[in-house]
Amino acid sequence: MDIRQHMQKMAKKEMIKPLLGNESEIHHCDLQKIDVGILGTGDFARSLAARLACSGYGVVVGSRHPKRTAALFPTVNEVTSQREAVGKVNIIFVAVNHEHYSTLSDLKDVLTGKILVDVSNNMEINVYEESNAEHLASLFPECTIVKAFNVISAWALQFGARDGNKQVLICSDSQEAKCVVTEMARNMGFIPVDMGSLSTAKEIENLPLRLFPAWKTPVLLALGLFIGFYIYNFIISVIHPYVVKGQNKFYKIPVELVNVTLPCVAFVMLSLVYLPGVLAAIFQLRNGTKYKCFPCWLDQWLQQRKQLGLLSFFCATLHAIYSLSLPMRRSARYRLLSEAFNQVKNERENAWVEEEVWRMEIYLFFGILGIGMLSLLAVTSLPSVAGSLNWREFSFIQSRFGSAALVISTLHTLTFGWSKAFDSAQYKFYLPPPFTIALIVPCMVLVAKVYLFLPFVNRKLTRIRRGWEANRQVKFCEDGDASQFSNDHAENTSVV
Repeated sequence: MDIRQHMQKMAKKEMIKPLLGNESEIHHCDLQKIDVGILGTGDFARSLAARLACSGYGVVVGSRHPKRTAALFPTVNEVTSQREAVGKVNIIFVAVNHEHYSTLSDLKDVLTGKILVDVSNNMEINVYEESNAEHLASLFPECTIVKAFNVISAWALQFGARDGNKQVLICSDSQEAKCVVTEMARNMGFIPVDMGSLSTAKEIENLPLRLFPAWKTPVLLALGLFIGFYIYNFIISVIHPYVVKGQNKFYKIPVELVNVTLPCVAFVMLSLVYLPGVLAAIFQLRNGTKYKCFPCWLDQWLQQRKQLGLLSFFCATLHAIYSLSLPMRRSARYRLLSEAFNQVKNERENAWVEEEVWRMEIYLFFGILGIGMLSLLAVTSLPSVAGSLNWREFSFIQSRFGSAALVISTLHTLTFGWSKAFDSAQYKFYLPPPFTIALIVPCMVLVAKVYLFLPFVNRKLTRIRRGWEANRQVKFCEDGDASQFSNDHAENTSVV
């Protein structure tokens, strides 16, 4: 059988494999595979049994109360006692909790020589000194233990890999057993990932218990910026009028202050997305090589740029929604009526101010354009969309469009305050307006990017990123002596 016929046969098998665990589909599945056992009758065990049956495996479920739990499984699955189930198969999925492992001790004699696939998880991280899989191995030393499928949800098992995480992390001290479970995971429609020996089981078991580990620092940073800018705006917009003029401006707390704070946070967070890239380029220029590691804090910062960007988009979207709701407030209507009354009282027929009109039009133009650019960046950061782009396309959108979004956001902020920055009345308690503080980091990033785009700087940075080193000269020898070369120290030299 040639390769083409083999591929056609494999494709035919995949096409007839059902994705859902319907009983009618299970009967039409004509794949000849080995029988496997499941110890446990919980939600995960039932979903696992359905998925195995859909993939063409014969499933024998071992239960302490087979008559009571038989109705929970498809009729194609055989539900029997634990001892009888273990005696019929060589591969057994242990779908019971850690505290119930001791109930399996009566089966030690029939479990000898079997492959036990531990799919359990704990309720908390590092609740036990050793992993569940290692504990199971200590209880049954005559068995081969494999840790797998614990990062897959019951939902993904029941409805197929298309509706959930596709990766199955597998580890074991037995390469043979690992290959068997790997092939099973692949036949079930998942992507097996070899994680090494059983000693990595604890790390695998901790993965489903971590709550947004990559989001902790970005969220805390965004929250800290929000609190800082909110307090600053509260002092300027509420405390100052109350202390100086005795005016009650506390009605601004729930909407207006939040709306003024959100763009500052979004603007600074967006600049923090591109600041680590600038710092990384400066480090490479200073070191004269790309082969020197970045500091740990910078490396971690570079890895969290996606989260920072999405939080920036979230704050900018909230700012747009808050801005649209501002005219609907009762306070805004009262203020509008007061201004109209004062205009009539002062016998002013037209309150049109050309400069203010143009400033607002341009301000809104850049704001709408900026939120559109941020939306594009957020959408392309989704795995499903990013997977459809090649690296050059993804890099172009995230880098070039991201820089353009930062420039547009800066123009949006500048047009908002082109007159306020020079108005002494805006400096309450001698404090500058909040938008001027928010401009500091973005302007630093933009100035640094302009410097890095200068031809002589960009040329050197490009060479460094292509492998050139400032303190090393590589001399290539004549043909026949290609195995000999010399490295001479020379400052800023390279011979190709």
